[in-house]
Amino acid sequence: MRRAPSLGVVLAGSVLLGSCGSDVQSVLAPGGIQSRQIAYLAWLLFGFGAVVLTIVIAAVWLAIRGSPRIRGLLAQENAVIALGIAFPAVTLTLLLGYGVWLMRSHLDLSHTRDAVDIEVVGEQWWWRVTYSGADGTPVASANEIRIPVGMPVTFTLKAADVIHSFWVPSLGGKVDMIPGRTARLRLTAERPGIYRGQCAEYCGGPHALMAFEVVAMPAADYAAWLQRATRPATTPASEIARRGQSLFLATGCGACHTVRGTSAAGTLGPDLTHIGARRSIGIDTLPLTRENLVRFITDGQHIKPGNLMPEFRVLQPPELEALASYLLSLKVTDRHG
Repeated sequence: MRRAPSLGVVLAGSVLLGSCGSDVQSVLAPGGIQSRQIAYLAWLLFGFGAVVLTIVIAAVWLAIRGSPRIRGLLAQENAVIALGIAFPAVTLTLLLGYGVWLMRSHLDLSHTRDAVDIEVVGEQWWWRVTYSGADGTPVASANEIRIPVGMPVTFTLKAADVIHSFWVPSLGGKVDMIPGRTARLRLTAERPGIYRGQCAEYCGGPHALMAFEVVAMPAADYAAWLQRATRPATTPASEIARRGQSLFLATGCGACHTVRGTSAAGTLGPDLTHIGARRSIGIDTLPLTRENLVRFITDGQHIKPGNLMPEFRVLQPPELEALASYLLSLKVTDRHG
């Protein structure tokens, strides 16, 4: 008969499995000011909890195995009031006050001159992202967020349909996005990198696949990228990409998607003006490659069940190849200067 694993083995296995996680989405790998404050406060609470647990275990042991004199002292009313009421009230009040002081930057969302404003709207099941250009012109994107390193970023968070929750564990805490309400979150990345985010509130269907990436860039690189992102889509250079553009417009893709600089102006789905520069397709479901683009166009419900894009299985392989070539050509580049 097989023996059940001991508690020690289970705990050790849990620790080892937990250590296998990637640093791109971990509260234990802070990459920003706010996440570092949260991590510090968490470790403080863990440490304080361990001390309290030790005191409780010692008190229980003394109450059972201690001398009659010690057990008598623990049974007195004053000991119960001191250890059961006064000690928790004082220590928890101090911890609350210190926590509020430590996290004060989370509460200060006043506009600062160097702050970057980005609006994120959660929709079933993707993220609509809007930047503010240098002249105040809105710049639409989707499912991937770019931010400058070392500069505060104020996220304006909204929900278009059901409750979503915006959470980038390595950069800060999560904030619920409730339809009809506007929430704000201030984050500041301390080093360049790619940080994975996730919708942390069940929103139906493929909720588990509603992830996104935050790309933290040096401030100068971010400014140059945002300037290029304001431009319309580039004109297809190859014959196959031009055929793909004609097919994109003829099949009605522009009824749901926008490609700035063309007649495609739909707003139901993600903006595709610079989709070729993104890292993934299907909202972090698959890496952005020619093969995965074709798969998503023809078999999107299998890859991301419940997404609102119909499958275009009527398209023939040459048409799919042309369409994928066109979409991959839509990149933020320096071709216009």
